[in-house]
Amino acid sequence: MTLSMYQASVPVFARNLGHLAAILDKAATHAAAKKIDPAVLVGARLYPDMLPLSKQVQIATDHAKNGSGRLAGAERPVFEDDETTFEQLQARIAKTLDYLKTLDPARFEGSDEREISVPVRGRELVLKGAPYLLGFAQPNFYFHVGMAYALLRHNGVEIGKTDFIGALPD
Repeated sequence: MTLSMYQASVPVFARNLGHLAAILDKAATHAAAKKIDPAVLVGARLYPDMLPLSKQVQIATDHAKNGSGRLAGAERPVFEDDETTFEQLQARIAKTLDYLKTLDPARFEGSDEREISVPVRGRELVLKGAPYLLGFAQPNFYFHVGMAYALLRHNGVEIGKTDFIGALPD
């Protein structure tokens, strides 16, 4: 079986954004049940020099939309990075999922060999599509989703591995 670049990107990002949305729902429920100001969780950091939960979600959605969009050669939406509530973070995830649905699988054909240019820390990183997806976009996406999970778990939200990876297929 051949795996297309579309199959390796859009459905993978979409599935995991769904898991992230579910984790954020659990966090909002936890905050309400424990009478914790939701802003405490949205602004939570594992260490003072690390980014807060809100930024972890923002960056994860950016890697999903920008990674997929670059592979498809499509225009990518720009989000303002101004979310401060669970509701706003959920809306950002929903906007990202809506964007992913607009991407035509046919536009991904040949993207494994297409050069992808990405600005990274003041320089231009140029990679072929497959190494870009597998060595940059997806690892960054999973890192930030993982940090969001860790921040919430560290703050007492009752989530586990199944919340992160989803239910096992039948």
